[in-house]
Amino acid sequence: MSPVEPQLVEAPFRSNRLPRPWRIEDIVDGRKLRVQLTAAALAGAGRENEVRARALDLLHTALFRGRMIAQERLQAGADGLDTARLLSAVQDAVMSALYDFTTTHVFRARNPTEGERLSVLAVGGYGRHVLAPSSDIDLLFLRQYKVSPWAESVIEYMLYALWDMGLKVGHSFRTIDTCISLAKSDVTIKSSLLDARYLFGDVDLFSNLQARFRAECVEGHDAQFIADKLGERDQRHARQGNSPYVVEPNVKEGKGGLRDMQTMFWIAKHMQGGETLEEVMRQRLFTDQEYVVFIRAARFLWTIRCHLHYLTGRAEERLSFDLQPEIAARLNYRDRGDQLGVERLMKRYFLAAKDVGNLTRILGAKLDDDHNGGPKGLRRLWPQPSAKPVGDTGFEIGKNRIGITDSRQLRSKPVDMLRLFAIAAQSDLELHPNAMADVARSVRAFRPDMRADEDARDLFFDCLLKTEHPGKILRSMNETGLLGRFLPEFGGIVAQTQFNMYHHYTVDEHTLRAIETMSDIEHGRSNTHPHPTRLFKMITARRALYLAMLLHDTGKGRGDQQIAGMETAEAACRRLGLPDDEVELVAWLVGHHLEMSETAQKRDISDPRTVATFAEMVGSLERLSLLHILTAADISAVGPKVWNGWKGQLLSDLHHNTVAALRGGRSDEALVAAELEERAEKRRGELASMVGELPPVMAGMETAYWTGFPAETLAQHARALSEQSAITVEARLRGDQSAVSLLVSGDDRIGLFADLAGTIAGEGANIVAAQVFTSESGQIVDVFTLHGPDGGPFADGDAGRLGGLETAVTAALEGNAPPPSMPKKARNPRAAAFLVRPVVSVDAQASRDFTVIDIAARDRPGLLYDIARCLAECDLSIHSAHVGSYGERVFDAFYVKTLDGTKLTDAAKKETLKARLLDVLSRNEPARPKTPARELARARPADSF
Repeated sequence: MSPVEPQLVEAPFRSNRLPRPWRIEDIVDGRKLRVQLTAAALAGAGRENEVRARALDLLHTALFRGRMIAQERLQAGADGLDTARLLSAVQDAVMSALYDFTTTHVFRARNPTEGERLSVLAVGGYGRHVLAPSSDIDLLFLRQYKVSPWAESVIEYMLYALWDMGLKVGHSFRTIDTCISLAKSDVTIKSSLLDARYLFGDVDLFSNLQARFRAECVEGHDAQFIADKLGERDQRHARQGNSPYVVEPNVKEGKGGLRDMQTMFWIAKHMQGGETLEEVMRQRLFTDQEYVVFIRAARFLWTIRCHLHYLTGRAEERLSFDLQPEIAARLNYRDRGDQLGVERLMKRYFLAAKDVGNLTRILGAKLDDDHNGGPKGLRRLWPQPSAKPVGDTGFEIGKNRIGITDSRQLRSKPVDMLRLFAIAAQSDLELHPNAMADVARSVRAFRPDMRADEDARDLFFDCLLKTEHPGKILRSMNETGLLGRFLPEFGGIVAQTQFNMYHHYTVDEHTLRAIETMSDIEHGRSNTHPHPTRLFKMITARRALYLAMLLHDTGKGRGDQQIAGMETAEAACRRLGLPDDEVELVAWLVGHHLEMSETAQKRDISDPRTVATFAEMVGSLERLSLLHILTAADISAVGPKVWNGWKGQLLSDLHHNTVAALRGGRSDEALVAAELEERAEKRRGELASMVGELPPVMAGMETAYWTGFPAETLAQHARALSEQSAITVEARLRGDQSAVSLLVSGDDRIGLFADLAGTIAGEGANIVAAQVFTSESGQIVDVFTLHGPDGGPFADGDAGRLGGLETAVTAALEGNAPPPSMPKKARNPRAAAFLVRPVVSVDAQASRDFTVIDIAARDRPGLLYDIARCLAECDLSIHSAHVGSYGERVFDAFYVKTLDGTKLTDAAKKETLKARLLDVLSRNEPARPKTPARELARARPADSF
């Protein structure tokens, strides 16, 4: 078979000039190569090693030249599918010359016997005429029945030659009977044989295999093959996270990736035959529009994959953070406004993955319905009920799915697209895959002027509010494109990414997951959000809350996301016909959706000014409850293990303090302070009734200590501190099992916090919060909240490690601890891809009694120790530390005083402090990866990626 010569189409990226279509004869001249090999054999007759070396040199030179041309064409703008086909054709030419040389000049069979019949086939991707730059060469050596010495010699010679050329070869040596037997029992081998392509050797042997394979394994076996491939796909999706919208996708194995395209190809080829990708996919299973979408996505994904292989020099399939900027530069994706070039690339990637996912789901569900949806056994002989119409809507329900009787209806009455989803939402049924496809094909008929249609608005609200699972119905609407068409503000964030390690999903996927989480909270399905679940029963503005969640990130990529988000939310709500007060509430929630999280995690929520400022911003108990629910669901939807009980406790504590201020009408700072003092006195009385006489160190503690912990935690402190010893160290798992709480008490001194932070880090624990208190007698009571490297409780279940931590901290309190040795952390090239500019601010107004130092920097082991040491050297005493890790970044806040107990107000000392802290934060900055595109772009700003 001759190699495929694809027509070149527009590349999925910008290029001024694309290379011409290739001819393999212009790249590897097979006839000339054979002549050269024959000349080498004749010139070296009798000198076997010399002949072999010369032959390998000729073959390798031809292969190298062909691969270099393929790489140059790719870099010049050719797409990846064209590159993969060129690489396959180059490999064909070299393989054919090698086989001809081996069977003519090395092991010639002048009168081949029946046992010496041999056919060489390409299988796998190579069999499909596509070969990625670092992929294996998969070969099947097909024999007649028994192994002959001649065939073994030929195969061995060829394999060693290929290995010596640096190729990775996957091979098998089988008879036709073995191939058929294995194909019947193993769907992977069956798929491989479905790809089998004749290269050279005995063509009749290959023809016999093809005939038997189709007769015994293919014909009449469509249903089983489809079920096997769909099951295989589902298992693969589960291993890859079951979402195409993870921010470091696997281009080959991930959902919406090339393997999903191969699955569609295998199913189509199994059912209807064909050879090339175009031949197979143009047939009856796909419409012309779906075929165009398929080929466009294939070209783009292959382009990404080929660049990945060439860039890394290996079969790398994961589009990781450190590779994304380089791929974006190679494909000419440049920064545009507030959107980075790498974010534009990833948006294009996720749109392609979305297309593949839609095609996979539509085809898979359609085939599953056709082959597996009918009755089984004797039931197939009974009369079967037909689909039932849904009133006079033009829709019908059959097999627990909603379908459309006439797809033309959606183009003539586009609002019925929303009606279809509204009925599905209210009846909690799936849409028939054909109905999903019809909506996707008809969505452009939904004109912009229809967005203000009253019927359309009511149907949209039915989808959002009249179902217990709005996330599911909204996700289906998003997959068809209808959600973004009806709500253009949401359409602007579809497939949008943020180039950081904190967010795990695209912006639209994050939003839909947040909607799902909020619905779980409302209906009591969430065990991790007890307080928001209770609050949901008390709110009245349910519609505003769901709309705010749906719109909360629509300002991303438009500058300040909260300000821009307020503008987009207001525009959307006015178009949806909401009254002014509800429009204002939704816009307020969107514009302040980060405030509660940042206040709870980055501020001392026992500080009167913090509570007063937050209470003044919120203004009412209803808004406070709405913001609490919105914040909890938003954080939970960022990614796995991002939400934990500690964050929930912080939000609940802030909510409790703010409720007390709002109920008393006390947004004034002095009144809030009085309220907190009243609560502290009440807490002291409660504790005294629980444990009796208070330990002296607790009796002299400030108000913030008493309002910063629930009574049960204070009782634990009292029991630990009642020993009257000079030093107390106790590590225990928090009651909610979200973290380890480390209680430390002893005599205060300058630099003690730094010593404690360094010791804790040296034991492998991450400090996520530190509450620092000093009694009137000069003793400290510090409480550290600790996580392990995985984000769970430090040393969870390991009493030995907790004991070792207590011993090390005790030594630090006594002043006997050695200099901390930070755990060696393997350098992460992914983190080095991000430019993190350290920022320090010193604010004397954020707190009534303390100066607040805010720090943003790249995370690294021992950072908190270095910061605390710097503060101690500047004669500053730390009252509390609020530490937050967000992917590759940290955002820390420190409440400090000078040694004489006052705020830091001197301007010169502030600037000196900022300079010293910036120096600390800039240490050990990892080198950014050096790649060709980055070298060419060195003149650009450092943060342009």
